[in-house]
Formats: sequence, structure tokens, C-alpha cells
Amino acid sequence: MSALKNFQNIIIGSVVAAGIALGGFFISKTLYNAKVALNTAEAKGLAERRVQADRANWSIGFSVSGKSRDEVPELYRKAEGIQERLKSILKESGFEDGEIKVGIIDYGSRQYRNEDQILTDEDHFLNGSISVETDKVAAVAPARGVVNKLISEGISITNRTPKYSFTGLNEIKPEMLREATKNARIAANEFASNAQVEVGGIHTARQGSFFVRDAGSESSDSHKIEKDVRVVTTITFFLTD
Repeated sequence: MSALKNFQNIIIGSVVAAGIALGGFFISKTLYNAKVALNTAEAKGLAERRVQADRANWSIGFSVSGKSRDEVPELYRKAEGIQERLKSILKESGFEDGEIKVGIIDYGSRQYRNEDQILTDEDHFLNGSISVETDKVAAVAPARGVVNKLISEGISITNRTPKYSFTGLNEIKPEMLREATKNARIAANEFASNAQVEVGGIHTARQGSFFVRDAGSESSDSHKIEKDVRVVTTITFFLTD
């Protein structure tokens, strides 16, 4: 019995010792992690790209007007004639049927009366529009110039400003994020050099939003063909002695 009791005491002692040792490992590990978490530096990295718009949206308005309701049928024929001329100009400029959308022709009228509510004048008018959505961005400006020449013929044209957009953002995102991360590490290394420590791996990373703006503008994003794409990442790096 004495030998068995001694063996049991040895087993119990070994288990207790192992428990203390294991507990000490987790305590020291926790303290080590806490210490490392404090030894970090946060840095921002910027990446920029100059790109070309790859999509254009452009619309043209036109109108005809007369002084009598009886003129409306003739006005409609004139409106259809202008519509066809615009379509021809657009096709001659390189745009295809699938890129050209012809709007409906709307009718409207206004009446003018004196203080006695007697009709003194009236206007009858028809308004139409044609829009273009295309990836032939460079063809838009020359076509606008040709359309404007219709004004010299007395045709009422509203040549609206095109809107240019860049749709290839997803294609350049990965490379820009790598560049932003690289620039953040450069900034962190500058800090670490002054502090006489070294930059280690990434602790946390926050990606900022991608912004697409007209080249040289901080607000507009649709007026110019040239665009600036920008992203800023915020990265926390581990620091080591």
C-alpha cells in the first residue's frame, strides 16, 4: 500500500506540475502578444493613376415652332426631317444604330392674353431628342462640331455637354492597392528608421474608397476624357527591435 500511495502522489504531483507549466505558457504567450500589439505603427499609402474615359453619353435636343395650331402637321414633318439629318450625321461620324437612341417628339403650346383675357398671341412647338451611348469616346467631339453647323441653317439645336466615364476600375484596383501598400510601408520605414526599430508584417489594413475625378479637378467626374483615379490605404505594421 505504501508503494502504491507513493506512486499516486508522484502522478498527482506530475499533473499539478504540468498544469502549472501549461498555465505559465499561456500567461507568457498572452503577455508577449500584448507587448507585440503595442509595438505597431500606422501609415497611409497613396496610389494614383491617370486614365482615359472609355464611355461617353451625349444627347442632342432640337425644336421647331409656329404661331398656329394649323401649322402643327407641317411642324411635325420638319421635326422628323431634323431627326433624320441628325441620325445621318451620327452614322457618318462612326456611330452605329445600337449606339443611337431616338427619342419621341413632344408637342406643346403657350397662349398669351392681355388684361382682358383676350388672346393676343400663341406658340406651338415640337421638341425632340437623340442620344448616343458609346465607347468611341474620341469620336464625340468632332461629331458635336458637325451638329453645331445646323445652327447656321436656322435649326434650333441644343448640343448638350457629353458625360465621360471610366468603367475599368476593377481592372486596375489590385495593382493600385499593391502600390498603396508599398507606399505605406515606405512611410512606416521612414518612421521606424528614426525610432531605430524595424518594420515587420501587417497587423491591420483598411482600404479607403476609390475616387475617380476629372484630371485636375477635385469635384467634377464627368466632363473630361482624362481622369485621375486615387485610393488611400491605412495600414498598421508590427515593429521589432
